[in-house]
Amino acid sequence: MELEGRVALVTGAGRGIGAAIADALAARGAAVGVCDLDAESAAKTAAAVAERHGARTAGVAADVSDGTAVRAAVAEVADRLGPIDVLVNNAAVDVVKRFVDSTEEEWDRIISVNLRGTVTVTRAVLDAMIERGAGKIINIASDAGRVGSSGEVVYSATKGGVIAFGKALAREVARNGVTVNTVCPGPTDTALLGQVAEYSQKMYDATIRSIPLRRAAEPAEIAGVVAFLATADAAYMTGQTLSVSGGLTMV
Repeated sequence: MELEGRVALVTGAGRGIGAAIADALAARGAAVGVCDLDAESAAKTAAAVAERHGARTAGVAADVSDGTAVRAAVAEVADRLGPIDVLVNNAAVDVVKRFVDSTEEEWDRIISVNLRGTVTVTRAVLDAMIERGAGKIINIASDAGRVGSSGEVVYSATKGGVIAFGKALAREVARNGVTVNTVCPGPTDTALLGQVAEYSQKMYDATIRSIPLRRAAEPAEIAGVVAFLATADAAYMTGQTLSVSGGLTMV
């Protein structure tokens, strides 16, 4: 299997796209650290992935915006599974509403999880990757960060920041054998898309109609692209941003 002997850490992996990514990496032979704010969800996903694929897993809890908690989680995964070869920064939050109706508290939480969280977790694993001369960092952004999304203004800003962060970091660490790439999901059948429907069914319906493939993605369809980037088949790719959006955006 392509990732046999590798250790991956996936944040926000208790459900949705993150859980699908953990599953896809384990299916390809990786040991997987499942990190989530919700300890119970992390443990359940880790157990399910282990049972399904016979993989070594570790469920750990951390708020990715808390540097102390992140460093503890990274240390626990490394202690239980081994040095982290693949990091997937997937954890994210959103509040779907018009920008003029949003609050500073909402802005702060979205920024601290989506952007600062990605930076914080990356920093926690990077020294060891540089020391070993190898590593793969895969950030989950969004096409909202490439083209903008009504009702998700601050979320779009953070995801644009994640894209820029990945490109700049890729330039810095390429000489150390570390690659950094970004995956931008389009509308995907997750709780976040459910928020859009709750905010405006008309907006949800219009979004689905505007997708050339005429449907939202399944989490596994995002996970497959992430898994590809984690393998040796993507060894010569770095600093890239890949949209997985059913053709909704073509940039």
